Amino acid sequence: MKRITAIILSAVFLAALLCGCKTDNDKSDDRVNVVTTIFPPYDFVRQVGGDNVNVSMLLKPGTESHNYDPTPQDIIKIQDADIFIYVGGESDEWVREILESDDKQPKKVIALTDCVDTVQEDITTGMTVEEENDSDKIEYDEHVWTSPQNALTISRKITEVLEELDSKNKKSYEKNMLEYARELSSLDNDFKEAVDKAKNKTLIFGDRFPMRYFADEYGLGYFAAFPGCSSDMEPSAATISFLINKVREKKIPVVFTIEFSNGKVADTICEATGAKKLEFHSCHNVSQEMFDDGATYISIMRTNLKNLKEALD
Repeated sequence: MKRITAIILSAVFLAALLCGCKTDNDKSDDRVNVVTTIFPPYDFVRQVGGDNVNVSMLLKPGTESHNYDPTPQDIIKIQDADIFIYVGGESDEWVREILESDDKQPKKVIALTDCVDTVQEDITTGMTVEEENDSDKIEYDEHVWTSPQNALTISRKITEVLEELDSKNKKSYEKNMLEYARELSSLDNDFKEAVDKAKNKTLIFGDRFPMRYFADEYGLGYFAAFPGCSSDMEPSAATISFLINKVREKKIPVVFTIEFSNGKVADTICEATGAKKLEFHSCHNVSQEMFDDGATYISIMRTNLKNLKEALD
């Protein structure tokens, strides 16, 4: 992501003041105004906040999250928010520049990576990786929401902050969180049951692998073409050969891709092995169609559960 300089931030804020512009965050009611960068916290806020919140997402549906750059209007929305929720980690360096500026700030800020224990980005055998200038630099996997247990922890943190800012609706938040906790716990139990019954417990991703927290949660092994936060690049011939051999060796019936992928690597592996290509959705963002149809974290993960059962058969 492009870095947002202090000069640009100041210019954006000054322009907003001079033109008297109104943003999407302007509201005529007393709902808590929440802005999130990506889909998972957006949906968590919807579930626990209900009618008491006005929530918006900066990443437009259908947009690949790793290509996102904030617009001046996005920066103003963040500054006007009651609660701003972002992922954290290296990809959100631009957020820190906004939050460290002297301009107007949101009342409360939540970083998802501060809510749960994080793990280092995993480079498994066979992956094609980008050349790093600083080989000693530790990078942490930012896709913390992919574990339903982490999703539950994050949702509880969001509930806590909502109750702090809007104490008059505390009972409503508590009720919504209790119901959502039941749904997430049911999802978690269904994943555990599927893995417990599995013949195969190794996943193959002919794609990036943003599912480290999910795999760790359920004790699944995995091999993939690229790490979770890799930019667009071509896999090496050695990577493709390695994954083809793993599918054949372990008789793995499914090769996964993730959302918004062109699927070419998985297609090559499937053509060579006869495996079936299926999608495992990381929930990082959703298509416009899914968004319009009311997709939720739970509904997406339930589809993942269905595909996982086929892969583990």
